[in-house]
Order: sequence, then C-alpha cells, then structure tokens
Amino acid sequence: MPTVATEGQLRFAVNTRENAFEPPHVHVWLGNEDVCRIELNSGTYMDEPPPGAWRDILEAYRRYAEAIRRAWDRIHGR
Repeated sequence: MPTVATEGQLRFAVNTRENAFEPPHVHVWLGNEDVCRIELNSGTYMDEPPPGAWRDILEAYRRYAEAIRRAWDRIHGR
C-alpha cells in the first residue's frame, strides 16, 4: 500500500488491490494503525475516525487531496 502523503503521525496510503465495487478512497494511518478511509469523490469518511482526530485528519487530507487523487487514478488506471 504506497504512501501518498504524510503529515506528522498521519499517513495517507492507496491500496493497490481494491475491489472494483469500492469507490475511490484513501486509507488513513495514524502511527501503525489503519484507522479509517476517506472517499475521494466526496471527501467524506467511509469509516468513523478515532475520537479526537476527526478534524486533524480532514484538514491534512484537504491539503493533499489532489496528489492523493492523482496517485489513486495512476494506480487504478481510472
């Protein structure tokens, strides 16, 4: 799962093997734990983020959203 962006303890990674039925999304890691996913078309959470991290994750995601989407499109050929 290649890392596309990092900020502090947060890491945004695109899985190279996703199911065809899943929308474009990025996995958010906090430290060594895959804590949630963000759907790239809407920029909303697909899973509940950890308590107290909701805002920090979304703010970091927004800073890297374009690079994350380019990486997802490149990896998945869409």
